[in-house]
Amino acid sequence: MSGLRAVQELVERCQDGLGAVGAGFVEFGPSGGRVIAATGASRWAVGRLVDSSGPLLTRLQQTDRPVEARVVDQPSDLSRQLAGRGISRILGVRVRLSTDLAAGLFACFAEDRDVDPDRYAALARLAADTGQLYDRQGLPVYAAEPAVTTLADAIAVVDADGGVRSWNAAAAAVIGRGATIAAGRPLPIPLPRPGQVVEHRLPDGRRLQILATELPQGEGRVVTLRDISEAYRREQARELFVAVTSHELRTPVTVIKGYADTLVDHWDDLAEPDRRDAAERLRQRAGELARLVERLLSAVGDGSGLSTVMPLPFDLTEALRAAVDDLPADSRRRIRLELPTALPKALGERASLATVLGELVTNAVKHSSPDSPVTVSGMGDVGTVGFQVADEGSGIKPEHVERAFERFWQAQPGNQRPYGGVGLGLYLVRRIIERQKGWVFLRPREHGGTVAEVRLPRADLGPGGA
Repeated sequence: MSGLRAVQELVERCQDGLGAVGAGFVEFGPSGGRVIAATGASRWAVGRLVDSSGPLLTRLQQTDRPVEARVVDQPSDLSRQLAGRGISRILGVRVRLSTDLAAGLFACFAEDRDVDPDRYAALARLAADTGQLYDRQGLPVYAAEPAVTTLADAIAVVDADGGVRSWNAAAAAVIGRGATIAAGRPLPIPLPRPGQVVEHRLPDGRRLQILATELPQGEGRVVTLRDISEAYRREQARELFVAVTSHELRTPVTVIKGYADTLVDHWDDLAEPDRRDAAERLRQRAGELARLVERLLSAVGDGSGLSTVMPLPFDLTEALRAAVDDLPADSRRRIRLELPTALPKALGERASLATVLGELVTNAVKHSSPDSPVTVSGMGDVGTVGFQVADEGSGIKPEHVERAFERFWQAQPGNQRPYGGVGLGLYLVRRIIERQKGWVFLRPREHGGTVAEVRLPRADLGPGGA
């Protein structure tokens, strides 16, 4: 077991082993972080952004020892959320990583007294296990790809027969073995001719650029290794984006042109119902084209294509019903609404809900069989109000639940993709919801399929309520 699934299991062990009411795991960097896995009374927070400069995470980064915090001493919005779920104290410990990210493992307790010291030791052991998981597998939310090490200064020296004479620490890191073990053995990667540059893919997926320079008097070669994995991925992503976007634009444009030509060339020959049908199909395809162009424009740059949000109270149940009515007929007929009679009002931008629901439903329909339902349900709790979109389709891999929100990301690469789309829908959904101080996350459905859950602040708690 690896990746996010293993992290989730460690979080569950943390709750059970420490007798906590909840537990969670947070990844964070200088600009902030996110709750990656959680269980019990903390389950609601999965997908939530966190402030890495907050008091608890700041203390966590200053020591290797577990730190304890009273909920009432945390910022008021978080305090209200935690206290409403019966949480009084939090115990956290930094997870040491060999990456640029930091991480923390947390346990939540209901009792309003100091945490037993034995729990400190147990949490520290679990944190060490989690750190080892990172170092072996790469970042859990990106477990499908290895962690990348910067290797611009990786240098090896080989003799005239290609045997290793020495290499530096950076080369040892990329090759995966120390210089003393490798000494005298053949270089375990291709050895270019002097002056030649070759590219090589390592078994873990990283890509190297290898340059060989001949030593004086034919005594061997100096081999320089450069990690080009990130540049390679960017180029592949660019090529995929151009190819997929061209295809996605070509389809509606071709259909629009076809129906327009039919109306112009055969107007007098068509019966009135046929004209109306052609016009309706033109309207539908033009709408698809407009939405696709809007996605592309919104996804490029720094997000200036998304309008400024003025949060206002709105009836979520009513807004969801209206958004479902606006869906295409083929999607609408598969929707099963399970909305409570009364929900607290949400605080946000009602107009954006149609876009959010439309993207989530489109995703659910795309990845499930044509005869299976897509359930839209609503819920409210002590600090948030929200809804779920659940399908019964192929499901999402645990290691992909975060990657799915990346711009242009697709679970299947290139020509292996069975579905259309440019990989922007979930990216835009997350940006729209987080601009309203809410959050969205995915999880595998228990009996197959995927659940997308959106949470927004409750209007009766004010802007800081979530």
